[in-house]
Amino acid sequence: MAQSNRRKTKITEVPKGRIFIQSTFNNTIITLTDNNGNVLGWETAGHAGFRGARKSTPYAAQVAMRTVVEKALTYKMTDVDIYVKGVGSGRESAVRALQGSGLMVGQLKDITPIAHNGCRPKKPRRV
Repeated sequence: MAQSNRRKTKITEVPKGRIFIQSTFNNTIITLTDNNGNVLGWETAGHAGFRGARKSTPYAAQVAMRTVVEKALTYKMTDVDIYVKGVGSGRESAVRALQGSGLMVGQLKDITPIAHNGCRPKKPRRV
């Protein structure tokens, strides 16, 4: 029998953390981190069992958020800051699912990147 070299990390108490929601047109990715940025858990709509067009629905994002909240409660987390990125349909429903879960939401910030001046245009064609 082969033994794995991975060490089992001990679950510690993390009272305050961050939740990053990346919502695209095709999927919703939710990441749970501590305040230093170390990933404690993640979930996507595809990992939650949704495939195809159902993966980009608000309900799929809500189910994924419920799983992340359960992972946060195993770390005895009470306060979270939310960072939302993207333009997909799962943004608001994921935040609403989090607000109804019992975790205290400290900060809700939109970090969607916005193009400011675009790319450099192509040089004019010489004939």
